[in-house]
Amino acid sequence: MMQDKEVVRRILAGDTESFRLIVERYQRPVVRVVRNITFDGQACEDIAQEVFLAAYRKLSSYDPARSSFSTWLFTIARNKSINALRKKKAVPRGAPPDRSMVRAPQDELVERELLDELDSRLRRLPARQRRAFVLAEFEGLSYEEIAQIERTKTGTIKSRISRAREKLKSAIRQFSGET
Repeated sequence: MMQDKEVVRRILAGDTESFRLIVERYQRPVVRVVRNITFDGQACEDIAQEVFLAAYRKLSSYDPARSSFSTWLFTIARNKSINALRKKKAVPRGAPPDRSMVRAPQDELVERELLDELDSRLRRLPARQRRAFVLAEFEGLSYEEIAQIERTKTGTIKSRISRAREKLKSAIRQFSGET
């Protein structure tokens, strides 16, 4: 598999067809990031297209010495998602992230209730905590990469993620009847 740097080099050299490799490689992660920031299952595909269009237009500004390509691309996804939320100004509602497991109906019901509660709590997290948590837990980015995307210090990201985790753990404890 061709490395991102090589694909970018080829695109900038005029092989625009190579951008398809970028889209194929990052389409699902970008859509997940957008969905988990905006909670808008319908608009996330459109926003993701905007992300790739912006990335293509700004590709010459990508500097591999400053960050990995994925960090650069997820920064664009973050910014486009925030802009979409600002335009919408409504409380984001949408389909929760995809989950599939075969279980007994009563187990599915309990799990669905817990997941609904967690989704609700995730939506209510402050935007900065939610974005950091989503990038760490759903996209598997490092604290350093998230700090670059969010344009802040690594310690701040650690704190945001820690606070988000604690709030979500609290939801689980309340749901299960623990104190």
